[in-house]
Amino acid sequence: MDLDAIEIFLIEDNEDDIELTKEALRAGKIANTLTVFRDGQEALKHLFGNAQPPLPPERYPKLILLDLRLPKVDGIEVLKRIKEEPVLCRVPVVVLTTSKRDEDIVRSYDLGVNSYIQKPVLFDKFVETVKTLELYWVLTNIPPPYV
Repeated sequence: MDLDAIEIFLIEDNEDDIELTKEALRAGKIANTLTVFRDGQEALKHLFGNAQPPLPPERYPKLILLDLRLPKVDGIEVLKRIKEEPVLCRVPVVVLTTSKRDEDIVRSYDLGVNSYIQKPVLFDKFVETVKTLELYWVLTNIPPPYV
């Protein structure tokens, strides 16, 4: 596996959580590129633009970390659009959010989320959670080919 080619999309509006995620990924010592989108509209525009989708499959991220509480377009709508696209739907999406509402959890799984994780409040726990996500989804999991 070419570790230089690993790209992770983070769709998150909270600057503190963005910085914590960056720090946790650095602490994992795995070479990756983190592309941050600060609202759902920005993420959808990057993924879909005017075409379906404009990103060629070889440029898809290895993992999408998605918050649910986003400005402009919420995370549920972003998840829905990703999972409706026949090839992009194969990219693992992990909801990483503060919400532990049953309706958010059920709706996310109904739409095809790969994992739902409530963000830990404590810094050390948050870093450990992100490192664990990265180790599993980036190094351990074998995704289907994007053909």
